[in-house]
Amino acid sequence: MNKELILQMQSQFDALTQTHPDAFDLEFWFARDLQEPLGYARWENFLTAIKQAIESCKTTGYEVGYHFLGVTKMITLGKRKPMKRSRQSRPAIHRIRHCKY
Repeated sequence: MNKELILQMQSQFDALTQTHPDAFDLEFWFARDLQEPLGYARWENFLTAIKQAIESCKTTGYEVGYHFLGVTKMITLGKRKPMKRSRQSRPAIHRIRHCKY
């Protein structure tokens, strides 16, 4: 992978970074925001990779709830309704990425 492509991907990844309102140093990413940049065209395939990464986390002794957290986000499509989302830590994203290959 050439350096220019890596820098472009890092920039895209950094642009998707979220921070927790009560803890500025706690960064996370929403799974649906990462689906396309990580190369998944279908949500179902990405969800499979997330589940594999969660299992990997469990078997290596990491705290799953810290790295993979289910959240609900209110969206407006006609009327407000909750949409289930999940947010991942940086180590969780690395595990998801490894599940693809």
